[in-house]
Amino acid sequence: MIPASLNALVLFLICGIHIYWGLGGRWGLRSAVPERNGTKTLQPGPFSTLAVAIIFGCMALFYLYKIGRLPVADSLIPDWLNRYGLWLLTGIFLLRAVGDFRYVGFFKRVRNSRFAYLDTRIYSPLCLLLSINTFLLIAFSVKS
Repeated sequence: MIPASLNALVLFLICGIHIYWGLGGRWGLRSAVPERNGTKTLQPGPFSTLAVAIIFGCMALFYLYKIGRLPVADSLIPDWLNRYGLWLLTGIFLLRAVGDFRYVGFFKRVRNSRFAYLDTRIYSPLCLLLSINTFLLIAFSVKS
């Protein structure tokens, strides 16, 4: 239960930060997107940033559902998601930690930006932790 609760908390915090950015907040935004030669590799707008917030929020809710802390009728969750959702999340976070071998992840080549610095020390290790925690939930068989 602790790994799921920790993952949910982290993902709700990340969701909140994305909502803040989507509504026009600027704090931390400079360090949120990979850069190459001082130019951001992405230019996410408010809609896409809020969409990402919704995805993170849904992930957090899914963890709470899997440990029985979110009373949702099982019929509302698609069978495939109920069966494979934790495996999907394990893979998503592991792939994010490994990265694209260019701008994000442990094996990135571009390392001379504020984002790269934080990605190496915070973002990628956090994704690895989320992946390991999710695998622990599967290994210790939460509600399936």
